[in-house]
Amino acid sequence: MTNPIRVVVAEDDPQIAEIQQRFLERIDGFELVGLAHSLDTARDLVDVMQPELLLLDIQFPNGTGLDLLREMRTQNNATDVILITAAREVDTLREALRGGVFDYILKPLVFERLRDALQEYARHLERLRSMESLAQSDVDSLLPRSKVPQADTATPDTTDQRLPKGVDALTLEKVRAVFAATDASQNAEEVGATIGASRTTARRYLEYLVSTRELEASVNYGSVGRPERRYQRTQ
Repeated sequence: MTNPIRVVVAEDDPQIAEIQQRFLERIDGFELVGLAHSLDTARDLVDVMQPELLLLDIQFPNGTGLDLLREMRTQNNATDVILITAAREVDTLREALRGGVFDYILKPLVFERLRDALQEYARHLERLRSMESLAQSDVDSLLPRSKVPQADTATPDTTDQRLPKGVDALTLEKVRAVFAATDASQNAEEVGATIGASRTTARRYLEYLVSTRELEASVNYGSVGRPERRYQRTQ
């Protein structure tokens, strides 16, 4: 079973912090390992607990979350950051993006928005962990700007117009047909053998179908402890 993603919440308002904590408890796959009401406490928790993710407010009595974000990046801290803030200034968003935030959520916080952000973050981590090397299509699937829909200037019957680079409709339908024929989970090598493609190519299409929630992925460990990523239709 995959370990939960460890999260620290940094929010100076105790009531809002408690709301975030309760929301987190309702989302599978995440574990709150620290709650900070000040930047100093947040800094210490990130340093000691080394969480995968920090949910960070911007306004604090003794500084801003952007100050902490810059400090973390200067120190090459590996913790990812989602900002949860009332700051609506475009310049603040630009600075946050320069600091490499994974997401930027405006208050008042809505459960569904946080849930979607965390689930997307979990998929993002799984995609990174499953990759052995990068193709351009892999990069396109990971970078947030690659997920922005493009203007629909093609004719309506152009099948491939909404597919990312490296994913063609014909091969995608072959992969879909594999899972339509069985409820059993399969790995990339098995799917590749069925459709006549390499494991790397099959994995690209499988991860795309995970991103569209047509498939779900799990990590199993074989007899020698090597992780194996398996896919099956979403229940």
